[in-house]
Amino acid sequence: MIYCVEDDNNIRDLVVYALKTAGYEALGFPDGDRFYQEMKNKTPSLVLLDVMLPDVDGFTILKQLKSSEQTKDMPVIMLTAKGSEFDKVRGLDEGADDYVTKPFGVMELLSRVKAVLRRTGPAYEEKEIVIDNLILNKKRHEVIADGQEINLTLKEFELLNYLMENRGIVLSRDKILEKIWGYEFERETRTVDVHIRRLRHKLGVCGDNIQTVRGSGYRIGGTE
Repeated sequence: MIYCVEDDNNIRDLVVYALKTAGYEALGFPDGDRFYQEMKNKTPSLVLLDVMLPDVDGFTILKQLKSSEQTKDMPVIMLTAKGSEFDKVRGLDEGADDYVTKPFGVMELLSRVKAVLRRTGPAYEEKEIVIDNLILNKKRHEVIADGQEINLTLKEFELLNYLMENRGIVLSRDKILEKIWGYEFERETRTVDVHIRRLRHKLGVCGDNIQTVRGSGYRIGGTE
């Protein structure tokens, strides 16, 4: 679960939508008070925190989170229109894991989120990705398609995980080869096609989620 504390409704709604589209659970809050109320119910994996809030500034919230034994290790990314070096240094000095200045691109933000979750370790990393009736659990190395557990090889699992982590994004065969097999070799891109074909077959009706983008590569989710 990722919490976004942002008083601008448009920005908050966009961030929450982008996170959900990328496979994360996400909730948005317009102020610190509602954020604190929800913290009593569930501790998130990461907090996206605006500096300029109507009731309490983001630096105060950050300081409180980092001074609490329960939340001191919770990763925090600061979101703000402030672009001065002083504000960036202050946020990082007070324990923020990253700092994104508005206006920011959605893909950049998602990339920062993934990087921070990777750095902060398995305790906070998203363990389950859900796309329609397809569920991938990284911790248990388990895939459920339309209610049925699917037996995948290691490379098939890694390939599906890579596609689902980048939901809606077209991934080229070369990029997939480099990420999953660790090398770039143009004439071996057929390896990707073979594994995609096997994945589709094993996933049954959920295999239709994996789309071929002619001349570009593959993606899962999104639109044709």
